Amino acid sequence: MSRIAILGCGAMGSVYAGLFAAAGHDVLAIDSWGAHVDAMNRDGLRLEGASGERTVRLAAATSTEGQAPVDLVILATKARDVATAARAIPPLLGPETTVLTIQNGLGSSAVLAGALGQDRVVAGIAGGFGASLKGPGHAHHNGMEVVRIGELDGPATPRLAAIAAMWRGAGFRAEACDDIQALTWEKLICNVTFSGICALTGLTIGEVMADEDLWPTARACGVEAWEVAKARGVRLSVEDPVAHITAFGRKIPNARPSLLLDHRARRRSEIDAINGAIPREAALAGRAAPVNATITALVRQRERDFA
Repeated sequence: MSRIAILGCGAMGSVYAGLFAAAGHDVLAIDSWGAHVDAMNRDGLRLEGASGERTVRLAAATSTEGQAPVDLVILATKARDVATAARAIPPLLGPETTVLTIQNGLGSSAVLAGALGQDRVVAGIAGGFGASLKGPGHAHHNGMEVVRIGELDGPATPRLAAIAAMWRGAGFRAEACDDIQALTWEKLICNVTFSGICALTGLTIGEVMADEDLWPTARACGVEAWEVAKARGVRLSVEDPVAHITAFGRKIPNARPSLLLDHRARRRSEIDAINGAIPREAALAGRAAPVNATITALVRQRERDFA
């Protein structure tokens, strides 16, 4: 049994917490939503959907202050909250604690490494995951495919193998990977294709692909990201970016990206870590990324009055 802290116990964080607790680990769920924390402490965490239905007992808190160190911290906040979360992590750290960050887009692992030290941090990519909160202490798990975990720099290590085995023991499909940077970019190419466009139009992925005006623009976001990754020296396995993003979209035509869900709730999104990351990375290679820069600017303008 390991002691695991889930920092950011929203929809996906609740899935992680529920399945790890069900597998017998000592789980601490940390979230800023007081009603959610109170419900988990009082009634347990109810999890239903793709991973089955269960109610598990775990500890929950709104702060890391006063908490004992853990073996593994899983950071499941939104990308925009990573810097704040990094300042809250130190009470959870023991001599051998690893921090696993799982966010959309680019930049989260670098922020954590800068705050905690690169040796502490490993990066994860959740593929095909979906979840929602039905209410305080109650999460619905829509689906999951695979969690990929990698060192920030270098091939898979024994600690990665141990963390991946822990995830598999909790019912997840998990892999320790040699080049997490390439995998992150290959997912990002798909995310930038659909995230901003869907948020701006309110359409699903399939509806964007079927629209003769929107689909060329969405494709251009993905192709531009692929070109920037190549210019930055990322060792992509993707040779045809249009085929890559088309295959991705055809698998989930009814999906609504998280940016669209944020806009429906009038919440500020992770646009700066997704489409907004491409112009920043392009500048480091002496290039421009005008398509993604334009989409990012339009999303930011819409979000000015959001919470």
